Amino acid sequence: MENNQSKVITRRDFLNYAGKVGGTVAVWGAMESLGLLGHSLASAEEFQAPKKSDLTMANKNGKKIIILGAGIAGMTAAYELRKAGYDCTILEARDRTGGRNWTVRGGTTETEIGGVKQTAKFDKGLYMNAGPARIPQHHITIDYCRELGVELEVFANSNEFTYYYQENAGPLSNTKIRKGTIKTDARGYVSELLAKVADKASLDAPLSKDDIDRLRDYLKREGGLSSDFTYHGSNRRGYKILPGGGLQPGEVDTPYNFSQLLQSGMMNNISGDYSFQQQPMMFQPVGGIDQIPKALEKQLPGVITFGAEVQEIRQSSDGVRIVYQTKANGNTKEITGDYCICTIPLPVLKNIPADFTEPMKNAIKNIHYAETGKIAFQFKNRFWENEERILGGITTTNMDIAQIWYPSSGYLTQQKGVLIGYYNFGENAVKYGNLSLSQREALALEQGAKIHPQYKKEVENSFSVAWHKIQYNQGGWAEYTESDLKNYYPILNEPQGRIHLAGEHLSYLTGWMAGAFESARIVVSRIHKEVLKEGKSPATVG
Repeated sequence: MENNQSKVITRRDFLNYAGKVGGTVAVWGAMESLGLLGHSLASAEEFQAPKKSDLTMANKNGKKIIILGAGIAGMTAAYELRKAGYDCTILEARDRTGGRNWTVRGGTTETEIGGVKQTAKFDKGLYMNAGPARIPQHHITIDYCRELGVELEVFANSNEFTYYYQENAGPLSNTKIRKGTIKTDARGYVSELLAKVADKASLDAPLSKDDIDRLRDYLKREGGLSSDFTYHGSNRRGYKILPGGGLQPGEVDTPYNFSQLLQSGMMNNISGDYSFQQQPMMFQPVGGIDQIPKALEKQLPGVITFGAEVQEIRQSSDGVRIVYQTKANGNTKEITGDYCICTIPLPVLKNIPADFTEPMKNAIKNIHYAETGKIAFQFKNRFWENEERILGGITTTNMDIAQIWYPSSGYLTQQKGVLIGYYNFGENAVKYGNLSLSQREALALEQGAKIHPQYKKEVENSFSVAWHKIQYNQGGWAEYTESDLKNYYPILNEPQGRIHLAGEHLSYLTGWMAGAFESARIVVSRIHKEVLKEGKSPATVG
């Protein structure tokens, strides 16, 4: 066995050890103390919106652009192109804008693939964000909300008063435990281990002995350790008896055993609260996520044709031709233009005849979309606030329901509330999506009641969404493997003659509204540059 006193441990070794013992939180803290974390945000390529003056100076006219889909990407493209005088027409198969950006309110109806129809029964003022629901502070979505006048409020993405709940995971199974309690114990035990490792290890330059002492001092504070660098618990994790007035100092609760904590697997979920995209404090539009597409739609009067289901996407050397069917009467129509921007999700697009190259067709059909689903419950009383002091945030569990989301609005002012009873993925999402509506509700209530016994007494109605069964989506968002990013993603990002793809799937921000915004801006810039070229026409692709 090697002598730890003589072994030289590099900073990489130290961080690797931290990761094995304590996961992301430990590594983050250790990196911060070592000065390895940068403080600048990487931003997207600067976007210059097309201007009418560009076309005038080049003696050009604004071309006619046919845009397929009135989601975020499609409407953003039209919004930016129209600033420069382009003639835009959007064909949208649905009778609403937004695509996956969808807020379900009382009276909302949806018929899934397979014919299952449901109508939301939420009370006035209550709603469910069925697709995207939160906005990180660094996303371009914030900039468009500012420009479009969309009012924002805080979305409580991380709340230490929500729960972890695990089944079949050791001695802590079947016990709901506040997230702050688990995080505090995890930091405490991991900090204790790292502090003792640092004391015994000889770390290579530029870590001097003073650096090691500073690191141990940081770990002592971070983990709430005693003077001998041992974790005995901390008031950060909560109290058995709360401190109060008079002679009530409070009594700190006893920490969970470290082995029990590891067996529970709860520590494995902590990193989700601290990733770059999943920030503790995020934002949401006041009144529902669909306030964003509604604000874009308001800027596009007369531009959108609803109930227009695309049947063919064709092009020649000098233009594009789109064949579509009107849902109102089943008539087939055609529209022509100079360019086409296609934002149709790939699982839908792969079944539409189009003048794409074979490599493009192959790329489109090989991209997998996430299976994901949600259910929202309307409850008679906001018991999670009144009885459990949970105001916003997300409870995490290893049960099929995966997550419970508490509303980040209406605190203390609304008697009723809508919370997300499950937000699940993969096999669980498929399993739930294949159930009847009543079975989805029953199973979500059964599992949720293990955490909140008030469920079955307080529930009034529900609305569930299985995204792989939503007709014009057929999945949540694009999920690229490393192989996909190498072999297919570059092809998808290249124009097909006069046809350009846009949407969240044409970004490294799949699933986020920012991906749709940024991909639209890229296509807008590309088409504008093409139009400004003199004496050139894009080659026909067939």
